[in-house]
Amino acid sequence: MSDLSIDDPKRPGAELKAEPYHAGSAADFFELLKPRVMSLVVFTGLVGIVLAPGTLHPVLAFAALLCIAVGAGASGALNMWYDADIDGRMERTAGRPVPEGRVSAGEALGFGIVLSVASVAAMGLFVNYVAAALLALTIGFYLFIYTMWLKRRTPQNIVIGGAAGAFPPMIGWAAVTGSVSIESIVLFMIIFVWTPPHFWALALNRRSDYEGVGVPMLPVVAGKRETRKQIMIYSVLLMPVTLAPVALGFAGTVYAGVATALGAVFLFLAWQVWSTGEAGDEDKSDAVAKRLFGFSILFLFLIFALLLVEKTAGIFVPVM
Repeated sequence: MSDLSIDDPKRPGAELKAEPYHAGSAADFFELLKPRVMSLVVFTGLVGIVLAPGTLHPVLAFAALLCIAVGAGASGALNMWYDADIDGRMERTAGRPVPEGRVSAGEALGFGIVLSVASVAAMGLFVNYVAAALLALTIGFYLFIYTMWLKRRTPQNIVIGGAAGAFPPMIGWAAVTGSVSIESIVLFMIIFVWTPPHFWALALNRRSDYEGVGVPMLPVVAGKRETRKQIMIYSVLLMPVTLAPVALGFAGTVYAGVATALGAVFLFLAWQVWSTGEAGDEDKSDAVAKRLFGFSILFLFLIFALLLVEKTAGIFVPVM
């Protein structure tokens, strides 16, 4: 882990901070929360709440979702604080508030800390301590394990670090039950196994970005061929994990049929990424990888939406 603070002129990329600095607007601070990521986090957390056995008062359910949202936003702000040096040198992230100088590093850090403490404390006070502990673990894992430790040290960063994004449905489940069960672990595993092919599909097209800042993403360290192979492997592993809710009896025939079809599309795109690359058509392989990245977001949303609809619309029919 680097001993240099984000304001240290010796830290890589520190010279890229925009000058002069001006006070950030509400929109700038909202951007620190990574709202697009937050929306998926909140949705999967909602599914965890709805699927969990038992009931939770609507006000407490809303409080739990709000805490999950704020905790996710806090993680985003702390990530942008720590990664500002490399964000400013990457095309995809150069426009973020800290490297552009719209929000100072100190403000981003303070904002993230306040939101972290507030979200965990509120979850513990208004919901339960198990959900609060899981939320604290999520924030800490994303900041200390992924952002500070893994991201700049190993190509397995996104594999292990992906756990942080997989906790929300488990937190939602714990908000209702006060416990962790095999069902909530399965929800966690769906997101955990989905994350590597999702992110590596993006990384194939952003390889030069990561290479330029020295982040050892898999395409940089192992090359595009190995990355395409790993996308294929994880895509194959994702299918049985996605169908595990059916085997455990908390998803029915509608989910089974649609999830199988979605999985077939996912696998086909992953195979295209691999096969076109093996055929030597790098440009086509990268183009398909971009399509896989876009579809993977829709895939995860629809998988969790199916679970939600089956539970709430009265169309659950067990698979015999």
